[in-house]
Amino acid sequence: MREPRDRSRPAGRRHDRTARGKTPSAGEKSAIIHGAVPPREVLLEFIADNPDRASKREIAKAFGLKGETRVELKDLLRVLEEEGLLTKNRKSLSRPGALPPVTVLDITTRDKDGDLIGRPAEWPDEQGVAPAVLIRQPSEPRGKGKTPAAGLNVRVLAKIFPNKDRTGPAYTARVIKLLDRRSNASLGVVKMLANGEIRLLPVDRRGEEMIIEREDLGEAKDGDLVETEVARSSRFGLPRARVLSVIGSVASEKAISMIAIYAHGIPHIFPKQVMDEAEAAKPATMSKREDWRDLPLITIDPADAKDHDDAVYAEPDPSPDNPDGVIVTVAIADVSWYVRAGSPLDREALKRGNSVYFPDRVVPMLPERISNDLCSLREGEDRPAIAVRMVFSKEGRKAGHTFHRIMMKSAAKLSYQQAQAAIDGKPDDKTGPLLEPILKPLWHAYSVLKRGRDRRQPLELDMPERKIVLKADGTVDRVFVPDRLDAHKLIEEMMIQANVAAAETLEKKRQPLVYRIHDAPSLAKQESLREFLATLGISMAKGGQVRANSFNGILARAEDTPHQTMVNEMVLRSQSQAIYSPENIGHFGLNLMKYAHFTSPIRRYADLIVHRALVGSLGLGEGGITPDEEAQLDDIAAEISTFERRAMAAERDTINRLIAHHLSTRIGEEFEGRVSGVTKAGLFVSLPTYGADGFIPISTLGNDYFIYDEAHQALSGEKTGLGYQLGDTVDVRLAEAIPLAGALRFEMLSEGKKLPTAIRSFHKSGRRDRSTGRAKPGTRPPRGRRR
Repeated sequence: MREPRDRSRPAGRRHDRTARGKTPSAGEKSAIIHGAVPPREVLLEFIADNPDRASKREIAKAFGLKGETRVELKDLLRVLEEEGLLTKNRKSLSRPGALPPVTVLDITTRDKDGDLIGRPAEWPDEQGVAPAVLIRQPSEPRGKGKTPAAGLNVRVLAKIFPNKDRTGPAYTARVIKLLDRRSNASLGVVKMLANGEIRLLPVDRRGEEMIIEREDLGEAKDGDLVETEVARSSRFGLPRARVLSVIGSVASEKAISMIAIYAHGIPHIFPKQVMDEAEAAKPATMSKREDWRDLPLITIDPADAKDHDDAVYAEPDPSPDNPDGVIVTVAIADVSWYVRAGSPLDREALKRGNSVYFPDRVVPMLPERISNDLCSLREGEDRPAIAVRMVFSKEGRKAGHTFHRIMMKSAAKLSYQQAQAAIDGKPDDKTGPLLEPILKPLWHAYSVLKRGRDRRQPLELDMPERKIVLKADGTVDRVFVPDRLDAHKLIEEMMIQANVAAAETLEKKRQPLVYRIHDAPSLAKQESLREFLATLGISMAKGGQVRANSFNGILARAEDTPHQTMVNEMVLRSQSQAIYSPENIGHFGLNLMKYAHFTSPIRRYADLIVHRALVGSLGLGEGGITPDEEAQLDDIAAEISTFERRAMAAERDTINRLIAHHLSTRIGEEFEGRVSGVTKAGLFVSLPTYGADGFIPISTLGNDYFIYDEAHQALSGEKTGLGYQLGDTVDVRLAEAIPLAGALRFEMLSEGKKLPTAIRSFHKSGRRDRSTGRAKPGTRPPRGRRR
């Protein structure tokens, strides 16, 4: 869930009753005239009460707006968005902090009437307690209706509705799908006390410490991460736990990734029915396939890749109508042949949504028999694939494309480094014979595609990705930033073009599909970024429709300056989150109007849906999309978008815990860091060498009284004017490391710097509330974004 702006009380707007938390009066409601733009208070209430009808089109329809009044509505909605009273998600609007129309809920308790109560599975800590949601149970008997019956300790995907009765929880929900049934098992760490007592320390901050009797310990030892169940509990004393299984030493990375898997509810054990289906699968036949086994397609992947779902080939276009043009062929593993809609394999793949990658393991979307064997485009072995053949002019403009269901045989399996070394003049025994016939044509085709990319000007953020290398015992060996090679860019651009071709073909066939969409930054986020950049002397134009290349100009002005990394991060924070949707609004970051994920069906369910849509709409044989699937695309898109965020959070948590473990033996050491976040509670400081963040409480910064400036992302001393701003390079001392929580605490060693005049003058004007650092009532606060 994206973090909403904390702008619910804009000062100086007394006529906005809803902004002050008051319900519009009967008189205000009576002022509604059909065909006229409603008062802003009424408009805000309508959006809050009707999240499923909160697009501009639906709002206009509800109030009978046509012609010029639609333009007035658009202007009013833009103003409300600028003021932070509305946020935009895809085509819909919502109140800040409101739950999205489709949300994953954990059902954890019952109310006094016995009704089930759930809370959002993902909720930012800075927004306080997650809102309670009353679960509507189906009225029809279980098993006879389409609405699943939920119960305690269940995770569900649910349709959210505001509670219009204004009593009880703020929301009610209708269960769309049961996602996971939780048992009473929990994770903890065994701790042997000096008095002989054995304790279970929880890995969850909200967990409860328990006692383990020696007969319930099994083979667990001190410091082991274990899965347990409650043996018994009483009204007095700590509950007793029984060890079910030993995962391993808490110091090992295996245990750390298991914590994330458990905490985020990621399915990681395939049911027997799924494994049986995978093991029974037979190699694909030539039915309705073209024989492309003589075409020397090759795979280029990370050196440690175990599955290969894409292969590429390029050649000059022989057509005299396309001088100096190229033909690029991308072949993708035909997962749709093996994973049919509604099968146990398919249901489990949707339950997972995507593969999840940790430093020590992969939790795959599909069993290895499918992902690493039958579907993987192995060198020298016949494999089924769906291929797209794309023709480009010498300027990089696509002249056309066609899709084919084929049988292929990979001519070679290369790593990125191996392919790049050959192009750079250092071929090995394997790449030497491939250099002239295969690799050089691929690099020439990339240079052609790059002309088209340069003309398109997608968002070009420079955010290096760190890789963790583990020792044999599962602990950290080193952290490094891999080189970004042309080989990486070549594969990336060819995959992008294949994804575009898939979306274009399905649109032309009027075939429902799941798009990969990325909305433009909201006006509020643009304003926040604009005011922050102003403190660095970088201007950002107001008004007009923002484009990806607008941000590229900002990034170019910051290049080779001390602010380069900070500006890249702030531009990234200003962006919306890419999601999946059956409704297309384009992809802002890539600057593409039609885009759908097609190239990774082994590890992403969205791509499998697109494959089935292509097979069905183009008449390519068995395994096409079904009418039932088409009817459920809204729910499927919501689920896989949620599961993608779940995977990202689990991967991030694992890295944080791993780095905290790695640094836990270095308490008291000094590091150079960079201020990566500013809040009224203190500073977040990242260590570039490790990619880890630690916190410095504001109370430990010094003797001055520090004031939080949201707009300028700074903490400044009221007396001295010295302070710290986002992006500052600082020296810190590691004061504490909490490995299980993945938390680091630092002490500041660097003195604050003299902050820009704009920050100091704003504080001296007396418009800040000393207790909160925010604007006093009656003044308009500068716009900004709290981390």
